[in-house]
Order: sequence, then structure tokens, then C-alpha cells
Amino acid sequence: MSITYEDFAKLDIKIGTIKSVEVVDGADRLLKLEVDIGDETRQIVSGIREYFEDIQSLVGKQCPFLVNLEPRTIKGLESQGMILAVGGEDVFALLHPSGEVPAGSLIQ
Repeated sequence: MSITYEDFAKLDIKIGTIKSVEVVDGADRLLKLEVDIGDETRQIVSGIREYFEDIQSLVGKQCPFLVNLEPRTIKGLESQGMILAVGGEDVFALLHPSGEVPAGSLIQ
């Protein structure tokens, strides 16, 4: 399915720096991330726990986040965006810039 450039331009994707990570109580796959997106810190709930033996290894990582996604309540926590990653049945990888950039840098 194709989308127009105008549809793509509606997406607000920024580089965020993960500041803290916690396991979501009562959920096997969920992590609560506190993410610096430049002008504010957002809480992002993501189903990526199974891919990290040491979830604290995520602290300090920079990844792209969709920040204008309508908030959603997951396990009683408001998720204020979505981390962008590569995933499939046999593969998972976080996306990240090739070098450190300021938190909040806009993906264009």
C-alpha cells in the first residue's frame, strides 16, 4: 500500500534517549521506558522485553520514536509514543543513529 508524502509528513519521528527502563508488573513482554525527546520526557510502554537479557543495557541508547501517536493505556500505564525497531519471527533489532545526536532530533 502506498501513502502520499503528505501522509508521511504527518508522522513526528524524533530521536529519543532512553533514560530509564522498568519491567511492567504482570506483563511478560512489556517494558516501561522513560525517554528524553528533547523538549520533554515521555513514558513509552513497549513489548520488547524478551529481546534483552539485561534490560538496563537499554539506558543511554538513542532510538527513533513516533511521538505524535495517540496515547494508549497498556496495563494501566499511559504510553505516549512508540519505539521504532526491526522485527519479525526470527529477527529483532533496535534502530539507532550511527553517532550520538541531540535528543529530539527530527527524522526527516
